[in-house]
Amino acid sequence: MTFKKALSALLTTAALGTGGAAFADGIGASLLTQQHPFYIELADAMKTEAEAKGVPLEISIANQDLNKQLADVEDFIVKGVDVIVISPVDSQGVMAAIAKADAAGIKVITVDVPAAQAQAQVTSHIGTDNYTGGVKAGELMAEVLGGKGKVAIIDYPTVQSVVARVEGFRKALESHPEIEIVAQQTGITRAEALAVSQNMLQANPDISGIFGFGDDAALAAAVAVKAAGLEEQVKVIGFDGMEEARNAVDTNPVMVGVIQQFPDQMGKTAVDTAAQVIAGQDVPAEQPIVPGVYTKK
Repeated sequence: MTFKKALSALLTTAALGTGGAAFADGIGASLLTQQHPFYIELADAMKTEAEAKGVPLEISIANQDLNKQLADVEDFIVKGVDVIVISPVDSQGVMAAIAKADAAGIKVITVDVPAAQAQAQVTSHIGTDNYTGGVKAGELMAEVLGGKGKVAIIDYPTVQSVVARVEGFRKALESHPEIEIVAQQTGITRAEALAVSQNMLQANPDISGIFGFGDDAALAAAVAVKAAGLEEQVKVIGFDGMEEARNAVDTNPVMVGVIQQFPDQMGKTAVDTAAQVIAGQDVPAEQPIVPGVYTKK
């Protein structure tokens, strides 16, 4: 079945969103969430590029639930898609699904979040150079703190991309011995990050900087800082660069910067890479996208 015929026969608006036909070749994509602007933009770019290329695309949303993601991938395998694109909910936990796809002869591409130890089974990974982004966040933190102070980190340790960000952040601060990391706690959702930030500020009232692994975490930290009356003391840096966070950087003195990712590039590249794989072409194993640094205009 050609892509043009498959597109005509199978795809509807729902199939390009979160639903799908009973059978589909082409691309099956399991995305981590649609509750975050980053992933909405990534999914929209995938849909646009798939339509432009005439490649069937079905997207399922895992809603940060590993069991749902595993079930969605199993469904794609049964449907017989040519390529599966995954943004893992859990970098280690997704390995079982990748192994099943590999055993079924279906190529796997990871986007944004890499899988753990899956180099032999993942055809290509497309994502931000998270380690470099973390280094940039650490360098910015050192700059705004004047090379000294106490720093906290809001983490999401089951996601490999966040692990790389935190490693880069810590590495950058090694060059600034007067900056001490005094707390590192997990806060995945904005509500969790708010509670974690409040706890860290109460336990360490002399904190002068907070690094949030993503924009939601950073924005929550900024709220906690304001509630604690520490706007003059604490500076917050985020990671993603969505519009809400960029606006906060421009208007809220607590938010001093965000590391800016480019989800539209990731989504387009993921579909382009999948199309190349289906055509039998070789693709790079790693396709890093260098992030930018957004500070107040």
